[in-house]
Amino acid sequence: TCKMKLRKQHILLLWILICSGVTEGIDPITGFIITHASTIATMYPMKTFYDLIHAPSDLLTESCDPQWISFNQKGLKDDLKKKLFGQHIASEIIFKAVNGFMSNKNPKKPLVLSLHGPTGTGKSFVSQLIADNIYKKGMDSQFVHMISATHHFPHQDQIATYKSQLQDWIKGNVTNCERSMFIFDQMDKILPGVIDGIEPFLDFYPQLGGVSFQKSIFIFLSNAGADIITQTALDFWNKERDREEIKLKHLEASLLQSVLNGFLPSVLIDIFIPFLPMEYIHVAQCVRAELKARGLHTSRALESKVALKLINFLQPGSIFSKNGCKTVGSTLHFYT
Repeated sequence: TCKMKLRKQHILLLWILICSGVTEGIDPITGFIITHASTIATMYPMKTFYDLIHAPSDLLTESCDPQWISFNQKGLKDDLKKKLFGQHIASEIIFKAVNGFMSNKNPKKPLVLSLHGPTGTGKSFVSQLIADNIYKKGMDSQFVHMISATHHFPHQDQIATYKSQLQDWIKGNVTNCERSMFIFDQMDKILPGVIDGIEPFLDFYPQLGGVSFQKSIFIFLSNAGADIITQTALDFWNKERDREEIKLKHLEASLLQSVLNGFLPSVLIDIFIPFLPMEYIHVAQCVRAELKARGLHTSRALESKVALKLINFLQPGSIFSKNGCKTVGSTLHFYT
């Protein structure tokens, strides 16, 4: 079936070339695509063929070398400080983890981070910040891969197929570039067994099947543990203790217990990182940042109005935004 699909892709591409009248004197880029269509399709099976034929320049110009992949230590530190709101624990841990890993020329295993917390607290956003400060093209880099548990693995009866495809896909991409980054979203919703196939890739193996995964990065995003994290933050608030007093040690044991029945053995995860629920002040900061990003005028009154809209203080014990900063963008449409 796979070979049949590849042959169809060859035929479709050649048909496009014939219809466009460029079969004579084929340029080097087109020639490369035709010649290596099977290889490219193998490396990028989760990209559609439409994406492949409409972005040949990206496949050829971006390469797995320091010109395109170079860690910006100061950039990440500044971004975490200035752009990630209300996450003092995550900010500190993530910088140390990424900085240590990228500064090591010969890491013994890939960097594996597991980010946990309520919706809209910055888990996806911080993944973007990491990508932006390693890859020249950020999240648009062909070496950064986003996988959605519910989108890519929707059918219960195809777990074995998903497991095999995921294993081959990751191996293919790391073969193409050892500095690949994989971001798995909605890990709390992934079908049991799908992720098992990549466990060896996360361990201390110099090579597996001739491929080294030691310089790759795996980031898992999950809402698992959100209730425990939120309750801890609420306990500190009720005791009138400062939010910044919350440390990883206050959450680590209970967080581990809540996610151990999840997707991967904890020994393969370098660190579990909690993201705290967003309070009024943090949502207001998100509003300000969104307005600035849109080039719109901001004011305390507008920031306050939108932030209050997203936090229902009338509900007992509700001091956090239910969806964090996730709906700030859509909510602003009603105020600008």
